[in-house]
Amino acid sequence: MRILFAGTSEIGEKVLRTLFLHHEIVGVLTQPDRPAGRHRTLQPPAIKKILQEISPTTPLLQPENLRDLSFIAELRALQPEVMVTMAYGKILPLEILSLPSIACLNIHASLLPRYRGASPIQAVLAAGDSESGITIMYMAEGLDTGDILLEKKISLDPKETAGSLSTRLATLAPEALLEALTLLEKKQAPRFPQDEHLATLTHCIERTDALLDWTQPAIELERKVRAMNPKPGAHGVLALPSGKQISLKIFSSTAIPQEALPTEALSKKPGSLFKTSDQILLLLCGNGALNLHEVQPEGRSRMNFSDFARGQIRD
Repeated sequence: MRILFAGTSEIGEKVLRTLFLHHEIVGVLTQPDRPAGRHRTLQPPAIKKILQEISPTTPLLQPENLRDLSFIAELRALQPEVMVTMAYGKILPLEILSLPSIACLNIHASLLPRYRGASPIQAVLAAGDSESGITIMYMAEGLDTGDILLEKKISLDPKETAGSLSTRLATLAPEALLEALTLLEKKQAPRFPQDEHLATLTHCIERTDALLDWTQPAIELERKVRAMNPKPGAHGVLALPSGKQISLKIFSSTAIPQEALPTEALSKKPGSLFKTSDQILLLLCGNGALNLHEVQPEGRSRMNFSDFARGQIRD
């Protein structure tokens, strides 16, 4: 089939490569180059760099305005049968959704209707769900509101991070998409309306979303650590016994339940450090404690917490 692909981030790479192997790609739509880095130099989206590597002659479109008439005319001239989007980052207007002759499909990194929006991977980990997956849906004007064509589920590992889950879902997505496209070709593709009563919405992750509040339960903080790994990195302010305060990113930790803590630890305030009888240094929380493994002090590289503590904390 003649397919127009729309995507921006690297999670869509395997989908784009797979489409080139199995279908005719008539064009790729991605967001404009944006300033990035310390010097704010223009940087191309990941999908643009991938396309330039695998098929530099394929038409590339990077519109600032999705309603621009000349841009829409360019899309129409490509005569796509199906449009496929994955992590494009903008809501497509009806003028674009009506162009493909067969369907517009979106690949979403959650089991809809839960976790619509920009950060489904972080949301499912922060919530402590036991499964996630890929949804292939028909696109509508709303945000991830269209009918579902199919879903593929996976179980989540207790130590799953946003990075590892992104990799797994990026691998699952091409398989799900090829199955959906085959159903479309055979005119056997189903449509299942989403249950709006079960819908939840996620937003773009900001640095404030990654802030750790030590008064919260340890299990919730441990989930947030995994949800924000690798980016932006869960962070909090650690008060050392000396009175010094250090801003610290945490990339790996284990939640210790309240009932497993020594009695003398229970009287200490959340955010305090407590050394157990077997010399393990715990960070006390509102309920339970965190055993920190991998951290990054401000201005330094990632390191084991034990190495950090050895240099910063004295008995």
